Amino acid sequence: MLSKISESLSELSGAERKVAESALAEPKWFVHAAVAEIAERASVSQPTVIRFCRSLGYKGLPEFKLALSASIGHDGMPYVHEELNADDNMGVVVEKVLGNAAASLLGARRFLKEADLERAVTMLSRARRIEFYGMGNSGIVAQDAQHKFFRFGISTVAYVDTHIQLMAAAVLSKEDVLVVISNSGSSIELLDAVSVAKENGASIIAITRPDSPLAQLTDCVLSISSSENSELYTPMISRLLQLAVIDILTIGLALHLGETASLQLQKGKRSIHNKHLEYNKEES
Repeated sequence: MLSKISESLSELSGAERKVAESALAEPKWFVHAAVAEIAERASVSQPTVIRFCRSLGYKGLPEFKLALSASIGHDGMPYVHEELNADDNMGVVVEKVLGNAAASLLGARRFLKEADLERAVTMLSRARRIEFYGMGNSGIVAQDAQHKFFRFGISTVAYVDTHIQLMAAAVLSKEDVLVVISNSGSSIELLDAVSVAKENGASIIAITRPDSPLAQLTDCVLSISSSENSELYTPMISRLLQLAVIDILTIGLALHLGETASLQLQKGKRSIHNKHLEYNKEES
């Protein structure tokens, strides 16, 4: 059912797509919500909710809810990694993993605030130097961020070692921006590095849970939240959400810098242009 909704997104009107995204983000809530609540959550009219249901082939909201409820499963929580069963074939695994990822990415729109993103881009555009800190899976995201941002001609670095983070934070200044990426936002070592950076006047952007200790220390919080149990399972969805936020910041900064960003990106492309083998794609 969720796959059907996802596949229909490109065929829906803009308003109907908002209803679809609400259903994908919180299917359990959607099943029990009144039409007025759904309309308010999606910022559309009540007739739009009905039109959405009919666009998917259902007579109305009650019939759509029945189909959605049946697809969710016994406990009402669809496509979470903990529900993978030992006898699931790879087709089922694909549906569960991709369905959960799609729903979580669409649901992130409720947490990410336009004003916070604009503030973060402004801070990044004025930075003399940008440092990215993360640990574990978040450290990989920090390295991905550095890989993207240095192409704008800005001094950037990513640190994943806690001792180096502390030492690097000690030499930051008020002209620098520190971007901290953490799913839990509660790592003592990471919080120590942030405190040191703040003492030196650096601006702090955090990609983390809105209610985390890290969020309380920073100048700008870009909120992400996922329902996966990171105590038992390797974080998957949270990593995808972090990467998505980095992509949003990258594009936002490129648009803010305008032609300057384009020229820097062109330089980078030209530098490796002759490092690729030429081959005939039609013959390969």
